[in-house]
Amino acid sequence: MIAVMTNQSLQETYAPGLRCFGCGPANEKGLRIRSIVAGDEVVCDWTPEPHHEAFPGMLNGGICGALLDCHCNWTAAHHLMTKRGADHPPCTVTAEYTITLKRPTPTDGPVRLRAHVVESTDDRAVVEGTLEAGGKVTATCRGTFVAVKEGHPAFHRW
Repeated sequence: MIAVMTNQSLQETYAPGLRCFGCGPANEKGLRIRSIVAGDEVVCDWTPEPHHEAFPGMLNGGICGALLDCHCNWTAAHHLMTKRGADHPPCTVTAEYTITLKRPTPTDGPVRLRAHVVESTDDRAVVEGTLEAGGKVTATCRGTFVAVKEGHPAFHRW
């Protein structure tokens, strides 16, 4: 089980200088999601802007994918950190993920991301996530996220 954290996001806590488009707090042009541990899941409330739309009033599918990818990756990193008893998450990357766009995602209010680990080993976690808008699930994700080792370009990027 994942412990409850403060209202500070995983990204702000462990990677304040990260420039990732989806989750980097230091990327002023990025999505800048804020993943927060809440019991046994990780949640994020994020508000779209008009430049995130595919057409007026609806979120672009690629943005839906980026939101879920980064949020689920941080869910995996936090899980592996907790499992290892470490004080800092390992750098994790997406090995594979599948997004299912179930219905259009309206942009007239915030969206909520939810994710939880469904299986894991010492260096990887399989995570399932959802994107909700207006109280309805609009997209789902299942992905495998792997902790990288020395020599990988993402090693120690946080």
